[in-house]
Order: sequence, then C-alpha cells, then structure tokens
Amino acid sequence: MKLLTFLSVAVLGMATSLCTASFCTADRPNVVFVITDDQGYGDLGFTGNPVIQTPHLDKLAEESVWLEDFHVAPSCSPTRSSMLTGRWTNRTGVWHTFFARAMMYEDEVTIADHFQAAGYATGMFGKWHLGDHYPYRPHDRGFDEAYCIRGGATGVTADYWDNDYFDDYHFRNGQATESTGYSTDVFFAESQRFIKEQVARKTPFFAWIATTAPHKPWVCPPEYSTLYPNQDERAAAFYGMLTNIDQNIGRLRAALEELGVADNTLFVFTTDNGSVGPKEFNAGMRGGKISPYEGGHRVPFALHWPDGGYSEHVRVGELTHMVDVLPTLLDLCGVQPSKDVALDGRSIRKLLSGDGDPSFDWESRVVVSDSQRVQHPRNRSPPTTSQFVSPID
Repeated sequence: MKLLTFLSVAVLGMATSLCTASFCTADRPNVVFVITDDQGYGDLGFTGNPVIQTPHLDKLAEESVWLEDFHVAPSCSPTRSSMLTGRWTNRTGVWHTFFARAMMYEDEVTIADHFQAAGYATGMFGKWHLGDHYPYRPHDRGFDEAYCIRGGATGVTADYWDNDYFDDYHFRNGQATESTGYSTDVFFAESQRFIKEQVARKTPFFAWIATTAPHKPWVCPPEYSTLYPNQDERAAAFYGMLTNIDQNIGRLRAALEELGVADNTLFVFTTDNGSVGPKEFNAGMRGGKISPYEGGHRVPFALHWPDGGYSEHVRVGELTHMVDVLPTLLDLCGVQPSKDVALDGRSIRKLLSGDGDPSFDWESRVVVSDSQRVQHPRNRSPPTTSQFVSPID
C-alpha cells in the first residue's frame, strides 16, 4: 500500500506541470482551512443565534461565498476523511470514531499530498482523529508539519494523560511537546508561526486548522464564559469556547493582513457535524450530532479569497457536500489531481459566483450522509441512494 501511495504522489508531482502559467509562480494562492468540532449551523450569530457572540465569523461570512446547503457526515472522523480525500467516507476506511474505525486507509491520497506535490508547505494544527500511529498520522499523510492531539477529543484515552485544554501536551510530528495556555489559543498560535515562516520563505502554504473546541469537555478561560451570565454553566462554557475560536480567527485574519498575504489567501471556515450545544437555537432544523436529520449534517461553509474575486457575500443554494472540498480547492489553486485518484466529489468553482452552473444538473443531485456506525469495513464502493438517504425536515 505504501508503494501505491508513493507512486500516486509521484504522479501528482508530474501533474503539477499541467498547471496554468499564472498558478506556476510565487503568486499561487495560499490556503487556510479552519474546521471546528461539534459546532452546528445554528451556533453562529450570522445564522441567527440570538445568544452567541461571534463578530469575526459573522464578518467573515459577510465577506464570503456562503454555501447554504452544505452537508457533511453526522460525526467527525468520517467528515474529515472525506474532506481530505474527496472520496466517500466508507471508501476511505473511516465510518466511525473509535475501535480502529477512524483509521484512514494508508493508500488514500490526501489534499496535503496534492498540495505538497505542487510545491506548497503543508501544516495541520489541532485535531486529526484519523489514526495516531504510523502510517496513519498526519505527518505520514502529506503534512510537512503536524501539531495535534491524539484521539478524538481532549482528555480521551488516546490523548496525553491529564490533558484538560489548559497547558496540555500536544504531539509535534509524533513527539510529545508541552504547551502553555488554552489549547485553542495554542493551535492558532502554532498555525500563525507556521504561516509567518512560509511567508518569509516566499513559499505558498496550506494550513489545516482543526480545533478540538467546542467538543467536550466544555471548558474555556473565564473571560469567555462570563460573557454569558444568563446561561447555565455548561452552556456558558460551550458558547465561550466558540467566542474564543471567533477571537482567534479574528487574530489570524489580522496576522494575514500584517504579513501582506490576506488578499491572496483562500480562507475557508466550516465545521465537522451538527451541534451538541444548547438546543434553544438550531436554525429551524431537527437533530444534531450523529442524527440523520438535517441538523446533524448541514453545516456552515464560508469561502473568502479577495484576489480570486470572492470577497463579497454571495449565497449558493445548490446542494454541496464534503466530498467537493478537495476538488474545489485544488481547482481554485490550479493544482491538478492525479488521474489515478478516483474522486467522488466535484469542483463547485462555477457555483461560487452565485449564478449557477448549467454544466451539471444540480437540482437532481443526491448526496448521502449515513449514520456512520453500520457500514461494513470491506465495502469501499460509493454509497447508493438506498443507504441512509438523510431525511430533510
């Protein structure tokens, strides 16, 4: 399998020669991809939540292409594997979140592999949850640098003993490293360091920032939870974790401005599944994390790239899906995926103007979000419409 992966990546390197002249220069867009953990569609001020404070994310949404009907898996690992590969999650070996069901097949080619072959520096920061040991770790899967937890959440068995979001040990390319501060702040600080280093080297970068928040345990610095005095302790902590993420995104965008690369950085924000937070607002949807109902898998997705023409608010209503992430980002960056890699997603570049895409029958499209716990591990075929087609309220 490792030989197959090597050959696939080698082909990717040759495929980069097919890129257009404008993309074969130092002006290729950088990519920052932020994905949060257990934040639902309704956990944003922009989508109508009357309680939460997310001013920076609200501003980002107002300056971005917004996918109104974007769907993922109902839980985290399956979503991550599909986004990273552009393939149906069951084909990647990931259909659950534990008991080795979240270990992405070692011959899968990731988006980091594609960008790395195209000359990008690649880094991931935060939650991986697709395998903790060789050859499944992020730095085995195309990331030059990985700074992450183990397992699926802070403090779980696979994570470093006694981690609790504060002053935790994280793993830098597999080596345990002590940190100081709140882990979300640390992950964003590490990503900013990585970005600053690449800008100094004049190297295009792909930064995958996957927060562990607001996944349980629900804890945050008190200056964030006290912003919600009318909520109970758990709800205040959940909302506080999200406001902390929001502040970090604000700082990250300001850093990109200071470095002079904000306009040519393709900035994406999304989440991995429906909410587990307070149910007082769910954008009118039924269900949350793990649910096959819409609230379990319809999530926010914002794409911002001024130099690419995506800096004003445009709503895209067509049905889009997690398998579309890889082909779309590669298309926007002028990176050709290897023809040996069978992608299940499609580029939605033509949709991003908001004027539709007559080259494809989007109205007849069907995507699948299964309940993640029943797929046989040997079945690597794309799911059919008979497999857990998600009910929409």
